[in-house]
Amino acid sequence: MSLIEQAAKRLEQLRQAGVDLPDQPPKIDPSVMVAPRYHQIQENSPGITDSPLLKQQSLPEVAPKATISKQADINFDAIAAAGLLVPNATRSKMADEYRVIKRPLIANAMGKGVPRVPNGNLIMVTSALPGEGKSFTAINLAISIAMELDNTVMLVDADVARPSVLNMLGLPPAAGLLDVVDQDSVDISDVLLRTNIAKLSILPSGTQHQRATELLASAAMVRLLHDMANRYPDRIIVFDSPPLLLTTEARALATHMGQVVMVIHAGQTDQSAVKEAVRTIESCPVKMLVLNQSQESSSAGYGYGYGYGYGQNG
Repeated sequence: MSLIEQAAKRLEQLRQAGVDLPDQPPKIDPSVMVAPRYHQIQENSPGITDSPLLKQQSLPEVAPKATISKQADINFDAIAAAGLLVPNATRSKMADEYRVIKRPLIANAMGKGVPRVPNGNLIMVTSALPGEGKSFTAINLAISIAMELDNTVMLVDADVARPSVLNMLGLPPAAGLLDVVDQDSVDISDVLLRTNIAKLSILPSGTQHQRATELLASAAMVRLLHDMANRYPDRIIVFDSPPLLLTTEARALATHMGQVVMVIHAGQTDQSAVKEAVRTIESCPVKMLVLNQSQESSSAGYGYGYGYGYGQNG
């Protein structure tokens, strides 16, 4: 018989004996309470693990999922040797040229001194044809913007047919954009690479896929772009895109961009190709043309000219 049952039986006996009892139940001395026992289950205990009560009370332990961005350390000596910008390096003509290029882009993206451009933080770097220096420009632009105090930058390798960003930065292949678009279970945070440039992260092109170009033009990609544009208000996202005249995917991507930077190889790209490429991105609010490999070259062998326009027909 339990302690409570014994107390109830004693109260009934006192009532029958005519003892006047208070309305509240008697207080039980905690010192005589019997604490419940927790039994250690042994694997060799016969039948104990088959108990229905035990199965109902046993709850699995669920560890919280912690998302940790992967670290990718860029070799600054290697990228300097390749002619790319190096953070905090001695001031150079190329660094100054990229400061001129990035200023209107940042202003349009953040609404600094000018009306904010819709999706202005999505900047696509492309070209009419391959070999004009778009990947070189995209990387340098992203590094230059990362040197700003107020903005973070994500560099996306969206040239899924011929990815080159990781290779140019001396980094090994990794999961990325295609994995996020193709698999609902993969989030950007699972594949985003955090670099040793404090405000720069990289989204690689990802695992090669036989329908890579179709994925780039899919509804899933459109949803991803919307999420990327609105998830972090201080982030500028630079896309290294396929050439405009090779595939239709770059044109589809351009329709969701706030700004497009088109790289032109000086003395190589035909004027007709430039005009045709510009016509394919007429719907983009802001278009900037960057002249690469101009004759007024810097000591690194690169020179740039630039121009930009506003509005549907800018």
